[in-house]
Formats: sequence, structure tokens, C-alpha cells
Amino acid sequence: MDDIQLCKEITRLKKELHKLVSIPDKDKSSDDRQKEEELLQQIHKLVETRDFLVDDVEFERLREKEEDKEMAEFLKSKFPRNLKKTGLPTRRAPTRAQQTSSPFTKTGITFLKECCGFTCSIM
Repeated sequence: MDDIQLCKEITRLKKELHKLVSIPDKDKSSDDRQKEEELLQQIHKLVETRDFLVDDVEFERLREKEEDKEMAEFLKSKFPRNLKKTGLPTRRAPTRAQQTSSPFTKTGITFLKECCGFTCSIM
């Protein structure tokens, strides 16, 4: 179940619970009270599941951010002269060997291939 489905299910259960809660206690049957308790437990379980998913997404976001930072530092260490203050590589005319050796245009993947010595299959 994804985040959207979880939210929809939580909303549905809350509406059902609200109907039961709006009944005065003196008019509630034991089935109504039991149903209230079951709904509370279901909502609690779904909220915990959603919290886990949110935490997992946040962990992945932070991990990717750290990887981006490490790659930027690596590229700066490999090409310190070619980086301006903006952190972007400067353009230089390709040598004759570079023009004929690669059929690819200069993309991020080609740039990584040249600096890392391997072909990256990003995206």
C-alpha cells in the first residue's frame, strides 16, 4: 500500500470512527464500543505504516544528497583548475583525439566516463 492509499484508508476509517464517536455513550451498544476500539487500532497501525514510509523516503533523500555532495567533491578534486567559482566546469575545445575517439556528445555520462575511467549508466 502506498502513501496515497494509506491516507485514503485512514480518512475512511476516521469518518467511520467519527460516526461512532458522535453517538452518546449511553446509546452505544457493546458492538459500537468494540467497533470504536477496532477502528482506533486500525488507524494507529496505518499511521505507523505511513510514518515508516515517510521515514524511509527521508532517509533515501538524505543518502542521495550525501552521494551528490561526495560526487561533487570527487569531481572538484579531479578537475580543480577547470572549475569556476560557480562550481561548474569550464568549456575547453576538445583535442583532435577526443573529437574522433568518442561518438558521444559531451553529456554528464561522458564526463563521468572520462573522469572515472568507466561508463556510468545513470538514468
